[in-house]
Amino acid sequence: MSRADQIFVENMKEIMEHGVSDEKYNVRPHWADGTPAHTIKKFGIINTYDLQEEFPILTIRRTALKSAIDEILWIWQKKSNNIHDLHSHIWDSWADENGSIGKAYGYQLGKKAIYPEGEFDQVDRVLYDLKHNPNSRRIMTNIYNFEDLHEMGLYPCAYSMTFNVEGDRLNGILNQRSNDMLTANNWNVVQYAILIMMFAQVSGLKPGKLIHVIADAHIYDRHIPLVKKVIAKPQHKAPKLVMNPDVKNFYDFKVEDFQLIDYEYEILEEKIPVAI
Repeated sequence: MSRADQIFVENMKEIMEHGVSDEKYNVRPHWADGTPAHTIKKFGIINTYDLQEEFPILTIRRTALKSAIDEILWIWQKKSNNIHDLHSHIWDSWADENGSIGKAYGYQLGKKAIYPEGEFDQVDRVLYDLKHNPNSRRIMTNIYNFEDLHEMGLYPCAYSMTFNVEGDRLNGILNQRSNDMLTANNWNVVQYAILIMMFAQVSGLKPGKLIHVIADAHIYDRHIPLVKKVIAKPQHKAPKLVMNPDVKNFYDFKVEDFQLIDYEYEILEEKIPVAI
């Protein structure tokens, strides 16, 4: 059975059985009808996914792989902050009339700085160090830039990646301040697993472990019935992710370079409402 499924089910049970509700507080998120979107949460969940063992995509519900890849490329490859460069509509609620989400996500990764080795943005600095300084303990990115927060449509949720080379394996730690567990947990896991896989391939390395650190792991009130339904579904064997081996430059990757083999998953008929 899929280890990703097992981790997800354990997380959801832990939150529902031992989490803390914010129902008595005023909260920022709300539903489309204006009703406050309350949650039950756990602080400090840490999950580890070994990318040599399996590709960590859920089988108890479908994760839309192509859309997840499109978004991670939008942020890390295009370094865009405009939804017109994105094929899905997941960011529409946080964009202005011109399609901009402000100085967030891709904008932060694309900001350049001068180093002794030359001028780099955050992504290019990671790629440079993975090839030239693989034993460095300083290979990381951070997009939670305090001076720009007031100009962001949404403060970054997944805000920091730390990369570390262990032998011939590339490991990564994803730090996330907040995670809507039903809507986005596996979406983020899939995205950053693929990011590690892409960076490993173009750096002559093998993908290692993804460690996902979540500060505020929460389930929204209207999601609880859906969560109970999802975690009761049958679990299947993890599929295999095939990545185009001919791509040697990170900026050449396209959505079409990824294919899931033998992805068997359960159908969730209900549409998941998204708090905004």
